[in-house]
Amino acid sequence: MFQQHNPSNQGKNEIQIEFDEQTAKGVYCNFFIAAHSPTEFVLDFAQIMPGMTKAKVNSRIILAPHYAKVLYATLQNNLSKYEKDYGEIKVPQKSIGDDFNFKM
Repeated sequence: MFQQHNPSNQGKNEIQIEFDEQTAKGVYCNFFIAAHSPTEFVLDFAQIMPGMTKAKVNSRIILAPHYAKVLYATLQNNLSKYEKDYGEIKVPQKSIGDDFNFKM
């Protein structure tokens, strides 16, 4: 088992997070889809090869709306820290479909 210590929890009730070895390796994602209903947000993370028209979803995360908002704030915070350390992340102006030769 792999354990991760979260330094942002210092002085709080600390949660130790455990990963098995396979989960700790992570899954590559270069395409995602987000959807929502009144009661949940669904995030599908996928991999797609250039020139292909089919993506394989590797992971689906379903969140309650308030946790989606917490995820949004956490990503904003981490992106700000990243850009402070490494510079602005440039997002290409063309659509994601152009990168994969999609017919939309």
